[in-house]
Amino acid sequence: EIHERLVGSEMCIRDRKNINISWAVFIVGIFFSLNNIFAQSSPPLIVFGLIADTQYADCESGKTRFYRNSLGKLHESIDYFNNQKVQFTVNLGDIIDRDQKDLDSVLICLKHLNKKIFHTTGNHDYKGITDNKVLYKKLKMPSEYYSFMKKNWVFVFLNTNEIAAYSNVVGTAKEQELLRIQNQIKVNKEIQGARWNGGVSSRQLQWMDNLLKKSEKKNRNVLIFCHHPLYPRSQFTALNNMEILDVINRYNCVKAIFSGHHHSGAFGYFDHIPCNTVEGMIETPDKNSFGIVRIYKDRIELEGKERMTSRLFMLQP
Repeated sequence: EIHERLVGSEMCIRDRKNINISWAVFIVGIFFSLNNIFAQSSPPLIVFGLIADTQYADCESGKTRFYRNSLGKLHESIDYFNNQKVQFTVNLGDIIDRDQKDLDSVLICLKHLNKKIFHTTGNHDYKGITDNKVLYKKLKMPSEYYSFMKKNWVFVFLNTNEIAAYSNVVGTAKEQELLRIQNQIKVNKEIQGARWNGGVSSRQLQWMDNLLKKSEKKNRNVLIFCHHPLYPRSQFTALNNMEILDVINRYNCVKAIFSGHHHSGAFGYFDHIPCNTVEGMIETPDKNSFGIVRIYKDRIELEGKERMTSRLFMLQP
């Protein structure tokens, strides 16, 4: 009888321990679940609008390009950005198609944005331009390539038109760089040597290298924007895309690359870096293409509207 009581007492103690462990596991589970819920529902750190290849022109449509329709599409995207209270907007280039007088109409439209727009130029933007500084001044760009910082994020705007047949390099040192890059493309039998593509100078590469080195040292995150895609390689990629990627890939601080130019869009990872080519606004008579990028502590979300593809990138430490 005494033995039975002792066994019963031990079982009772064990049951209490099991109950306590179960409650502890349950409470820990609730704690982590609530943390996940709060993390998912917490507001983004940065929100910005994104457009590419508006290519407005006051002219008749051609094949898949509907030039006059772009102004209405641009107005639609601006209304959405304002309603979503974006902190700024990024234009990935080719905001006009062929005539500088069309830029005035676009700039009037962009005045309806509640917040600042940051531009990078595209190959079409240089049509009718003999002095590149005139174009950069019209677009209120601080320089042909530049960066700015918001919170702990650095936004880098490369100029992949700097070394190009269409960007007034004749008679300058940049012409020799263009010839070198074009020759390298022929030797390597690469496919991106078309006249509508451009690249970056050795000077711009050094500028970017210094900027990324500083950002990494200070534990800052970086997003890179450029007109010509860097990856996946196609007939639309920047002339010296591998030189650019070789510099970028040295640093873990670069979290994503956004580009335009290839109107169908594309996506791929170069090593650990997501390279997102967004769809162009100019294509199709009535379907638009624009998006909103939201940066959270653990991820980047691209909310694509209509033709623009939505993406999710988890941030790597």
